[in-house]
Amino acid sequence: MSLTLSSMMSLGTPAPDFRLPDVVSGKSVSLSEARGAKGTVVMFICAHCPYVIHIQEEIANIAHYYQDKGVDFVAISANDVIKYPGDSPEALREQALSVGFTFPYLYDESQRVARAYKAECTPDFFVFDENNLCVYRGRMDEASPGNGKPVNGKDLRGALDALVLGDPISDDQHPSMGCNIKWK
Repeated sequence: MSLTLSSMMSLGTPAPDFRLPDVVSGKSVSLSEARGAKGTVVMFICAHCPYVIHIQEEIANIAHYYQDKGVDFVAISANDVIKYPGDSPEALREQALSVGFTFPYLYDESQRVARAYKAECTPDFFVFDENNLCVYRGRMDEASPGNGKPVNGKDLRGALDALVLGDPISDDQHPSMGCNIKWK
């Protein structure tokens, strides 16, 4: 496991478009189909990363809560499955079903989408407003395996609360950290 920090996309950047296969439904999903009325969370995660495993239940909880408030979610995995078969589409599907993800979980085999977002690690979170402009990027909260910090989604929840209310989102944003994306 190689600890990597997110690159922190510039605020105001338009969300790069995509169309990728959903590992659960088997259907192809685009950004426009994944968008929420109030905003969209695009996250890069995977099945084998201990940083993702540590917070995956809270990811599901946050999605359940905010989907009812007009924020939609989409997860993308871009890891090289030849070198990391634990992140195969089948493993991602199993993860989504066992954790209870209620959002599309897409597989970026070409890694083009991850590169367009400048995703660096898993997990890596990006929040876009109703105009598809980046208003938050970075960590979900301070928790990581072994650091004793609570898994509560504090940073991401704070940004989403402001987004839903139409309030300004704090510029005090911290990079996410986790395993590096497994590039081909």
